[in-house]
Amino acid sequence: MRFATLEIRMRQASASVILNRPDVRNAFNETAIAEITQAFRELGADNSVRAIVLAARGPAFCAGADLNWMKKMADYTHAENLADAAQLAGMLRTIYLCPKPVVAKVQGDCYAGGMGLVAASDIAIAAETANFCLSEVKLGLIPATISPYVIGAMGERAARRYFLTAERFSAREAHRIGFVHDVAEPDALDAAVDGIVDALLAAGPHAVTEAKRLVRDVSGKPLTDALVDDTVARIADIRASEEGREGVRSFLEKRKPGWLGS
Repeated sequence: MRFATLEIRMRQASASVILNRPDVRNAFNETAIAEITQAFRELGADNSVRAIVLAARGPAFCAGADLNWMKKMADYTHAENLADAAQLAGMLRTIYLCPKPVVAKVQGDCYAGGMGLVAASDIAIAAETANFCLSEVKLGLIPATISPYVIGAMGERAARRYFLTAERFSAREAHRIGFVHDVAEPDALDAAVDGIVDALLAAGPHAVTEAKRLVRDVSGKPLTDALVDDTVARIADIRASEEGREGVRSFLEKRKPGWLGS
């Protein structure tokens, strides 16, 4: 894959999608949105890839929307704004629904739409020096497109504050409210993310995909008979799968499962 705004790097069975516009603090425009969408679609369908890291070059992770793109949007019609917002929504949904686990590696400041990228990921690790901000209301806008993911990540109560005030907050605060899973010193960030990726690669690849889908499908749902029946069917299906049988056999036989090799 060749992109103008991204770099793709492979490490074992993982891929890194690296935002590569450091001169504009990795702000995204229509090209970046299209390329991020394409990268996650293709990597999600690649059987050799079992985990994806979303990272960035330069001092900032993502500053949200590119200023030149925002200038063009100022003259958009309502129909053009709808189409443009739909592209951004599609990018976020592609990351969120990617069958491979996605780890956001937040090495620097993350503002506005950039927070949507982190929230749409499954796991987020931030450098202690990173700052976060939902800055939209300062521009007379609202973080509408990213809201399902950001509210899901930080919770309604925190979202009420930070959506309304546009305050900048620290990585420690992001961790406290649950927006990121962990915080690391900048020089320890690579090792922290690598440790998460190694844990993902040690697990059954089909099980990881199904576990990701399970969280998405069960979270927030009422405990109905239909939901219980669905979970029963899921565990029965995966127990009977080739990977499930191999995993149990290898555990009982005290050996590595087949997906780890000999």
